Amino acid sequence: MEAEVESQIEHGAGDRTAFLPERADPGTVAETLSALANARGGTLLLGVTRAGAVRGVRDPDAQRDKALSAALLVEPPIVLPMPRPVALRGRAIVAVEVPAGLPNVYQLGGRFLVRDGEQNRPLRLAEVHQLMAQRGVTSFETQPARQATLGDLDWEHVRHYENRLQQATNLDPGEVLQRRGCLVSSGGAAAATPTHAGLLLFGRTPSRWLPSARITAVRYPGREMGDRFVRQEISGALPDQIRKAEAFLLANVTQEVTLEGWDQAQRTTYPEEVLREVVVNAVAHRDYAAQGESIRIFCFTDRVEVYSPGRLPGHVTVENIVEERFSRNPILVQVLADLGFVERLGYGIDRMLRLLDQAGQPPPRFEETAAGFRVTLYPRQASAPPEPRRWEHLELGERQVKALQYVIDEGRITNREYQGLCPDVSAETIRRDLADLVHKDLLLRIGRKRATYYILKDASLAKS
Repeated sequence: MEAEVESQIEHGAGDRTAFLPERADPGTVAETLSALANARGGTLLLGVTRAGAVRGVRDPDAQRDKALSAALLVEPPIVLPMPRPVALRGRAIVAVEVPAGLPNVYQLGGRFLVRDGEQNRPLRLAEVHQLMAQRGVTSFETQPARQATLGDLDWEHVRHYENRLQQATNLDPGEVLQRRGCLVSSGGAAAATPTHAGLLLFGRTPSRWLPSARITAVRYPGREMGDRFVRQEISGALPDQIRKAEAFLLANVTQEVTLEGWDQAQRTTYPEEVLREVVVNAVAHRDYAAQGESIRIFCFTDRVEVYSPGRLPGHVTVENIVEERFSRNPILVQVLADLGFVERLGYGIDRMLRLLDQAGQPPPRFEETAAGFRVTLYPRQASAPPEPRRWEHLELGERQVKALQYVIDEGRITNREYQGLCPDVSAETIRRDLADLVHKDLLLRIGRKRATYYILKDASLAKS
């Protein structure tokens, strides 16, 4: 962080970097924050003169609180990452980050400002209209939830979040949520109403107000949808939804078994970080104003699909999704980042592509549908998949060939189904046959005890 700030000071103030001294009042700070927010985001350094001289601040906590209070003066309020103190040249300064790709057009006292070089200048009327057209997304998350009260929030989760932020003790949990856009009030925190974002992030039962704010996770045993599946409906506050969805994926995607020395190692077909990233992106960026559809996770033997309600926001398209930044739900994104679910704001797609490339797997497929957005993950391509005609060289019995063909046709097989194919064979022989197919890396065992079933270890077998 110190090296990055040092570089920003050396390059001087500009479109994405601003300096203000310690004595700057909240109104001046708010002007710069709104100007950065109406541009491409950037960094405000408190304790640095406009000429770039590092003078420092005496009380970093007071400067942090001033920046957060200034953000609330802007209309609509800007939700910021927590300002960070930075030790530089023997002095303390405070770095305030304004995320790129914010969804609103921000004003202060009726003025629309934008960062232009080293200055904050007023936007002309035509520029305001153009910016509104570019960012014309209604901020559903900031709206108060009708008839919701403070009692509808889980305050244990709120306190956990407060501890995570390492907030100063002079702020109570209600004030923390107000500064994060999770409560709205004209008469103080005690008379506040939870916003949709507040209920989604900290609500006891968010589905009471937003019935579609859930995840439907399904595991199919083959490559297509069918009558047999494992399904889980995931609801609750968004952090809990992410954890449960991640657990479902880890339990239901296929596993790869590799030899490491003399030992066998098992890992998921997809990097765990990628599975989490695709879930977090779906939860953070979906359109919660669109009712009637949930996030859908479908696990197949040859792919994982994650569908999120709501088309791509703002100026983002499938073609420019890697380069462009736009946040439909900046409050949700910021709080999830504070909680550690987002590594770096706006860079989830980049990270996903990098992790898949490092794992030697193909990039995901991005698709916009009539009313939503779908990401499809594909497993690593096997270099030399076995083919049915090679089974004879693997010393398979006639029963085992019959079992493999059944799995190709039906997507999976259970002990009972194998027993039905070979009714005159003992249960112990059935168990040994299937165990041998697992040992030969042809089948993969899923589940335990009575819930056990077997699928193809390599999905390309079904295409042979």
